[in-house]
Amino acid sequence: MKKGSITVYLSLVLLLFIGLIGALLESASVQAAKNCKRADVNRGMECSFAEYQKELLQEYGIFGLEGTYETGAYEEAKVLDRIRWYAGGNLTQEISGIRFLTEEGGAPFFRQATEYMKTKIPVDLPRLTEEKGQWETQKGKEKGIVETETQSERKLDEILAEEKTDLEKEENPITHMKQIKSKGLLELVMPREQQISEKCLKKEEMLQGRTVNKGYGRFSERQEKLDEILFKEYLLEKFPPMTETKGGGALDYELEYILYGEPQDRENLKKTVQAIQKLRFVADYLYIQGDGEMRAEAEGMAAALCTALAVPVATEAAAQLILLAWAYGETIMDLRTLLRGGKVPVVKTKATWQLQLSQLLKLGTEEDRLEGQDFGEGQTYKGYLRAVLYLKERKELPWRALDMIEGNMKGRLGQSFFRSDFCISDLQIKTKAMLPRGIRYTFETEYGYR
Repeated sequence: MKKGSITVYLSLVLLLFIGLIGALLESASVQAAKNCKRADVNRGMECSFAEYQKELLQEYGIFGLEGTYETGAYEEAKVLDRIRWYAGGNLTQEISGIRFLTEEGGAPFFRQATEYMKTKIPVDLPRLTEEKGQWETQKGKEKGIVETETQSERKLDEILAEEKTDLEKEENPITHMKQIKSKGLLELVMPREQQISEKCLKKEEMLQGRTVNKGYGRFSERQEKLDEILFKEYLLEKFPPMTETKGGGALDYELEYILYGEPQDRENLKKTVQAIQKLRFVADYLYIQGDGEMRAEAEGMAAALCTALAVPVATEAAAQLILLAWAYGETIMDLRTLLRGGKVPVVKTKATWQLQLSQLLKLGTEEDRLEGQDFGEGQTYKGYLRAVLYLKERKELPWRALDMIEGNMKGRLGQSFFRSDFCISDLQIKTKAMLPRGIRYTFETEYGYR
């Protein structure tokens, strides 16, 4: 090859090499510009989400970007303006996806609550899981006891109808307990010195009673097997029941509201007490059935009642109903203990049984001066609420908890503008930016409290 040809060849190679270097430099320049724009938007998102509602975090351990910026009027433009202000630069942005704490029945709130509980040390999940199984087992026995009572009542009624007679109403625990049940449980077990709260939520203050602000877009949600237990423990920690009420909120009985969702404190407490009564009644009846002396005492009273009417054949059914009435009376005493702040053992013993059969007829009368005894061991009212809570499905619990958060934020914490369906948990932004030499760049950015 001649010398001149080599020079031309090398010149062409050099030209190509310079072109390659220029292309690489241009590509790197464009990529750097893209990275800068992404960094600007990321900074804008991070700074905006750093403006979370601090009272919500301090009181409940929940992050939420309050989308009205304390005005009470939500607009997406306000959120975008804050992001642009922090991001800077010539950017065109729109929201492509947004989630509030209330989305999907409160799924973002549920996720944050469980993550909060995972930071608590210790959370004894194996023990809590075992407890849940025990309460489910006990709940399953309730149906059998109800069937026993129904069958005993039917058998006794049939015998008495056949003999054309009826049991004496005086000194008869079976009749007396029917009268007590007809009066209502709540007034029978509440401490005499304590007034029942008459607070009531307005329908428009409840998430289920108003039009809820809704988000859009696609977001991934991950849930672990034990998250439901953690969430219920979160409810127990953050929302006080009747025995621990703080006052100053929309309702006094917060945990009871989360359980049953009635607007009135009274109705929620009533349903809660009835639920605890069922749990305690099962335990009390199972104990009394296994105590030979107590069974013999009930059989003796049943024999006296039936012999007086010359219907000894009814003794067995009557004895069973007396045992049921006695167990119900013991449950009333347990509830009196719990509502006074005392403890009741889950499994009774002879030493922890409170009510004598002779005292049963005094319950609910003017002579009733019986107060529940605190044994210093066992479960408190809140402990039994854990059992009731564990037996509840998750479905409506997050929204009801958010109702209580709203009420407390507006009342006790003075945040009158606060609404949980205006609190942003996740955000997706579509950004259009102009790069050097007229290049248009469009990209998505996602940020959330996770």
